[in-house]
Amino acid sequence: MLDMTVQQKKVAFMTLGCKVNTYDSEAMMEIFEGAGYAIVDFSEVADVYVINTCTVTHLGDQKSRKMMRKAKRLNPEATICAVGCYVQVSPSEVEKIQEVDLMIGTKNRGEILTYIDAHLKDSSNRDFVSNIMEEKIFEPLVISEVKRKTRAFIKIQEGCNQFCTYCIVPYARGPVRSRLRSDVVAEVCRVVAAGYQEIILTGIHIASYGLDHQDYDLIDLMEELDKIPGLLRIRLGSLEPKFITVARLDRLLAINSFCPHFHLSLQSGSDSVLRRMGRRYTPAEFLSIVEKIRKRFPLAAITTDVMVGFPGETVDEFNQTMAFARMVEFYQIHVFKYSKRRGTKAADFPNQVEETEKTQRSHLLTELSHELEVAFLKKNDGEKAKVLFEAYTKGDSHEGHTENYIPVLYNTKEKIDGTILELRVYNTLRHPNKLTGKNI
Repeated sequence: MLDMTVQQKKVAFMTLGCKVNTYDSEAMMEIFEGAGYAIVDFSEVADVYVINTCTVTHLGDQKSRKMMRKAKRLNPEATICAVGCYVQVSPSEVEKIQEVDLMIGTKNRGEILTYIDAHLKDSSNRDFVSNIMEEKIFEPLVISEVKRKTRAFIKIQEGCNQFCTYCIVPYARGPVRSRLRSDVVAEVCRVVAAGYQEIILTGIHIASYGLDHQDYDLIDLMEELDKIPGLLRIRLGSLEPKFITVARLDRLLAINSFCPHFHLSLQSGSDSVLRRMGRRYTPAEFLSIVEKIRKRFPLAAITTDVMVGFPGETVDEFNQTMAFARMVEFYQIHVFKYSKRRGTKAADFPNQVEETEKTQRSHLLTELSHELEVAFLKKNDGEKAKVLFEAYTKGDSHEGHTENYIPVLYNTKEKIDGTILELRVYNTLRHPNKLTGKNI
């Protein structure tokens, strides 16, 4: 092994999967930086490689394994740390990967340096995966210095209690644990003081925020954050549809910083498929929720996730999903193919759909998503909008996002990175997936 006492040690991170993984990786990066490590690109030679894995699909597993082996090729003497969901769910599988030096699941990642030291003293110290299903407390893995340029992700929650028949996440992340409200407020105050005007509240199942505390929920938290001077935008991650009620929508209307972008996870537009998935709503209930949103937020962006090829999904059931997506008029649809996950109920369901059929359905729904996206942009044509411009734009062409998360291009010689301008936005053929901003 390399001498870990050298003055400038190097660590490289590879983060796979969701935004929550990104947050967790950045928190671990701070731990390494505090210990004197330099963060380098994953393609460079480093003393330590950390692969923060994903296991939502079998492709996530494959990519995780590929990155572990790639790291060892980059530096055979490095310490290879596999952490995260894939490790948590399949420790015996990861243990067989010779390139992996130590394993940490989705708990105690804040102790990663301690585990590395233990492994370097005794290479038999390799497996640090704990029983995540017994976890009750939110792990204090916190970012003190946000490195993004325009908006800051704030992790408020961990775990999921839903146990949909297809989903491995509850087994990877454990039960719902909510971050203390005071800790969330403190982190938001820090990022606002650093100049950030927009935050995104993220977690594994943020609609469950506060469920384990029982004295406040997500809307209570947002109302408190809305009082922080300088915080102009609060954006939400993915929401369970039935979290949305008339009472909560009315409270959201009163939150000045709330951005009207609702990512409601649909999964299927077929009632029978939803029942097999173990989802807790019907297409009719979902549509009613959307109608209530649009009554209060007429130009709200409503985006979603849809799974194709769930076991037993017939052509008729898939066509029901296509028709339902048209009816809802989503802004964007994140389309993904069902992936059999060992340990979930759906893995043993009969009538597994052929991969070629899944691919064909995925293409059809993706084409529809593009069509619906164009239609939504036309609805916003000519509207006034407040646009937050990204801090990484160059030259005279700047790109930002409206409150309902539509990308907007605006030409000016002025430096407007990280600022909010009110513009009139137009739909043009030159940029079919973006709007063009002009002065009012």
